[in-house]
Amino acid sequence: MPPPEHEEEDIRNAILDKALKGRQPTDLMLRCTVLDAEGNVKTISGQFKKSELCSEHRLNPRDLRKIDSRIPNLVPTILTRKEAILVNVLHIRALIKADAVILFDSYGSADSRLHSVFLYHLEHNLKTKSAPLLPYEFRALESVLLSVVSALEAEMVFLRNLVGSVLAELEDDIDRDKFRRLLHCSRKLSSFHNRAKLVQEALAEVLEQDEDLAAMYLTDKKIDHKRQISDHEELEVLLESFSKQVEEIVTESESAMGNVTATQEIVDLILDSNRNSLLTLDLRVSIMTMGIGSGTLIAGLFGMNLLSHMEQEPYAFYGVSAISLVIALGTTIHGLRTLSRIRRVGLSSGTGQMSRRPSTPWLPLPLRRRGPEGWP
Repeated sequence: MPPPEHEEEDIRNAILDKALKGRQPTDLMLRCTVLDAEGNVKTISGQFKKSELCSEHRLNPRDLRKIDSRIPNLVPTILTRKEAILVNVLHIRALIKADAVILFDSYGSADSRLHSVFLYHLEHNLKTKSAPLLPYEFRALESVLLSVVSALEAEMVFLRNLVGSVLAELEDDIDRDKFRRLLHCSRKLSSFHNRAKLVQEALAEVLEQDEDLAAMYLTDKKIDHKRQISDHEELEVLLESFSKQVEEIVTESESAMGNVTATQEIVDLILDSNRNSLLTLDLRVSIMTMGIGSGTLIAGLFGMNLLSHMEQEPYAFYGVSAISLVIALGTTIHGLRTLSRIRRVGLSSGTGQMSRRPSTPWLPLPLRRRGPEGWP
């Protein structure tokens, strides 16, 4: 029974309010972790207003929407602004500057351990003073991309083992539960492949824009060092390295998806073959039943208690029984042979009159009237 109209209206309003909750302009508070220029954690899970962050870092409110964890955003982005780099990739949402990194904590996220490992590596990388020393923003970006690649690799290893175990079990036995598990694995693998593909596309999009690559040198901007648009080899090498790693993960996921698809097709073929075998058995039983029924027709005729003048014949019973048996066997054998002939399927098999006509070479219409001695 469908809900009343007023309940539908309340549900619709609740969904709309929830969808628009993240669209409030300036009064929302964001929970952030701030690291200073030395790599030390300055603030842990501090509350900041959107308006304050926009004015302090010279950002537009729409820029913060990309990294607000309460707004669903499935497409990874790496954006370049005047004084900052905005990163929104998988579990990391960060604002990178020439002398600070702001990490936006995810509300209700289950990746607390992953976030802690990333924060530890980020601190260590920002405090590194060994040569050759990358600029501050590149070290932060390297830590972000390294955490992203590590998360993808860990999930790929988990899915590889999961899919491998299910495929190995299907080789021994095929049942409903294993096939359902294979379907779940296929969905997880497809979702993972889409996310990895989006990360690869985000990196490729940044690598294609020379202006964005040159604008990511925030330290040079801070000291008013002019840089040509094509002078970004250092950053390009860094991004290409991670892009190749993500590409390998995408290729491996595609290979795993191909194995799952091939297994599903093979399982479908096996199930179809078993189904055809059962149908063939049913047809054979039906043909045998028809043969026995045709044999018992004669017995039914003699069972009508009518005079046939064969009651006194000494060999009438044996003769009628033999005739009934011959009719039953003949009908059964003919039906089984017909079934066997129908089951023979081949690419060259054909029916109809056209398949029995000999093929003749094609000739133009004027040449067909030409006889062996020339034109008529």
